[in-house]
Amino acid sequence: MSDPETMAVYAARAEDYAAEVAPDPQFEVDYAAFVEGLPASGTVLDLGCGPGLWAARFRDDGYRVAATDASPEMAAIAHRTYGIEVSLAEFSDIEVRGVFDGIWAFFSLLHAPRDDFPSHLFRLRNALKPGGRLCLAMKLGEGEDRDALGRFYSYYHEDELRGILGVMGFTVEHSRFGEGKGLAGVEEGFVVLTAHA
Repeated sequence: MSDPETMAVYAARAEDYAAEVAPDPQFEVDYAAFVEGLPASGTVLDLGCGPGLWAARFRDDGYRVAATDASPEMAAIAHRTYGIEVSLAEFSDIEVRGVFDGIWAFFSLLHAPRDDFPSHLFRLRNALKPGGRLCLAMKLGEGEDRDALGRFYSYYHEDELRGILGVMGFTVEHSRFGEGKGLAGVEEGFVVLTAHA
């Protein structure tokens, strides 16, 4: 179940969030690392697609895209802006097996409680085809907390994420640290991990 306070923030600030999310050159290396191992016209799940920027990028680059988000407001923006059909779904709703060549979990699973995180990764692992790829972007830190807007976050260290991914059957190929300022206006560190099943 999505955190009600977090969802309320996205409902109220969806337009502001969409305006904040613009193509950022620092993420090009992560995109390139992810698509490098994808087959031409492969199937990609954009998990927690938000306003649809990345889903549209995958589509425009020739991939078949499935986009999900728990926020009806974000789904509406993705459809209006990019023509992306977004399935309203929570992380726990991903129950397919062997469907996707890649899953793009770009700053989405950071809203999942730490206790639920392994089970979500297990579902994603099952949803991938053999050798399928995962891009996971998370904020760096410890524990769980809320930002100034009231959104719930779980924080991790890189080695912790690598360990969990390894247990779930993923092999990390690429990692990168960065910093960025989001909707709350605070500069925070993050890590992006690219792995294959």
